[in-house]
Amino acid sequence: MRKSWWKILSFLLLVYTIVGGFLMAVPTLPILNETIRNLYFHVCMWFAMMIIFGVSFVYSIKYLRGFNIRNDIFAHQFAAVGSFLGILGYATGTIWANYTWISDQGQSLTTILKEPKLIGTGIALLIYGAYFVLRGSMTDIDKKARISAVYNIFAFAMLFPCIWIIPRLVGSLHPGGEGGANGNPALNFKDVDSRLRMVFYPAVIGWTLLGVWIATLKIRIQLLKDKSLLHE
Repeated sequence: MRKSWWKILSFLLLVYTIVGGFLMAVPTLPILNETIRNLYFHVCMWFAMMIIFGVSFVYSIKYLRGFNIRNDIFAHQFAAVGSFLGILGYATGTIWANYTWISDQGQSLTTILKEPKLIGTGIALLIYGAYFVLRGSMTDIDKKARISAVYNIFAFAMLFPCIWIIPRLVGSLHPGGEGGANGNPALNFKDVDSRLRMVFYPAVIGWTLLGVWIATLKIRIQLLKDKSLLHE
């Protein structure tokens, strides 16, 4: 029970996120209206993704320092879960854009496809996709682990310009971008009032813990598969 408290917490927080996200009152904002509820899913999944990718980054550094294959397994599985959360975040963001930028603002599909945030995010996810392709293309375990660790560090470093920096320096419909709303996306205190924060912060913790939970299960499975290797 003591070892599972954080799993129970994750479950409770996500139940609270779903119930609160759909039933609790939200501020009436121009364009966004009721779609602001997607904040608890789209943005919070992005936060969880960044944390999970950060953990993977740390384990890649740990592997390069001691060449312990366990650290490579941890880095790989956390990167996989981070990519999964990234895909979910991208999908929920695309759906959100459909109901705000296209339906409400009347933006053309061409404009949406040129949106820097979507392009940058797509590039970042493709970079991580190449990480898994790279791992799958090598059979030598030590070589695969070393090259993957170096590439994983590069992939994590590319997240920041692709997702957070470049989209905010050019014209963008996304909040926080040049020509868009001021402030940090989803953290503008003029938009995120106390009602939203009551669900937003627990949602970030809940999605992050869920990502860690999934990663630990994948790690345990992989360790069982590689048990003979780890004891050599």
